[in-house]
Amino acid sequence: MSGTPVTSSSPADGIENVVILGTGPAGLTAAIYAARANLTPLCVEGTQPGGQLTITSEVENFPGFPNGVQGPEMMVAFRQQAERFGTRFKQGDVQKVDITKRPFTLSLADGSEVKTKTLIIATGASAKLLGLKNESRLMGRGVSACATCDGFFFRNQDIAVVGGGDTAMEEANFLTRFAKTVTLIHRRDTFRASKVMQDRVLANPKVKVIYDTGVEDIIGDQEVTGLKLKNLKTGEMSELTVSGFFVAIGHQPNTKLFKDQLKTTDADYLIVQPGTTKTEIPGVFAAGDVADHVYRQAITAAGTGCMAAIDAERYLENEHH
Repeated sequence: MSGTPVTSSSPADGIENVVILGTGPAGLTAAIYAARANLTPLCVEGTQPGGQLTITSEVENFPGFPNGVQGPEMMVAFRQQAERFGTRFKQGDVQKVDITKRPFTLSLADGSEVKTKTLIIATGASAKLLGLKNESRLMGRGVSACATCDGFFFRNQDIAVVGGGDTAMEEANFLTRFAKTVTLIHRRDTFRASKVMQDRVLANPKVKVIYDTGVEDIIGDQEVTGLKLKNLKTGEMSELTVSGFFVAIGHQPNTKLFKDQLKTTDADYLIVQPGTTKTEIPGVFAAGDVADHVYRQAITAAGTGCMAAIDAERYLENEHH
C-alpha cells in the first residue's frame, strides 16, 4: 500500500458526507475508517483536541506499544493516520446542533455552519474534578481520574481515593492490586455506593477510610507528595502523605449539545441501539465515552469509532440506493 497522503476537498454541494465531532480515540478511529471508505470525513476539533489522552502521561495498556507511549504522542499518531487517508480538520467549538431535519446543521462559535448527511458524535466524557488549586497542574504526575489507566504506576505505594459512590469503591478496590495502602476519603459519614460495593471495600485489609473529610489541596512540586485534609465536622486540618491521588467522583458525558434532541440515560450518556452505534435518529451515531459509562478505555473508544464509521458508510450506501 502506498504511503502517499490522500488529498481531499470539501464536497461540491457544500454538504458533507460525514462529520465527526471529537478527536479522541473514538473520533479519530472513525475518521480513519470513513476516510478509507472514500467518504472524505470532516473532523471538528473542540477545546481539547485529542480528548482525555492529551492529559494522560503514559499509556501502557494499548496494544501495539510494548514499551508504553505518551498519551499526547499517541493522539498525534492517530491524527496523522487519519490525515494520511484524507480526513479534513476544522478547529472551533460547536455551539448548536440541529439534527431535527436533513441535512444536519452544526453552528460554530466563529459564525460558520457545517451541513452534513451523517454525524458521528465522539465528544467523550470529562472526569469530574474537585477544582483544587494544584489538581490540574499535577494531573498525570500523581493525580489521576482513571484507576485502570494509571493504577499500575503506583505499585507498592501509599495512595488515596476521594469519593463515596460506586465509582470510588470500584477504583479503591482495583487499586489495592498494586498499592501498599489505599486511603478512601469521603465528605460524609456514610457512602452513597451500593451495599455490595461498600462491603467489598470495607472488607479489604489494604483500604483505610477517612469519613467526614474534604480534600483542601494537593501537596507537591513536580509530583504528588501528600494531601491537605479538613475534618468537616470539627474543622481540624491535617496532612496525609501519599504519592498518588485518584479523583473518583464520576464522569460527565459531553452531551449538552444534544439535550432534548437525543435520548440519554439518567447520567446523560447517549443511548445507542444494542450492538451498534446508532442513535434513535437515522444518520446520527455515537462512539466512545459519550455513550459508554462502563469501560471508558481508549481501546474500547477506538473500537466503537470503527463501528460508527462502518454504520455511517452503510447508512449512506442504503440511502443512495
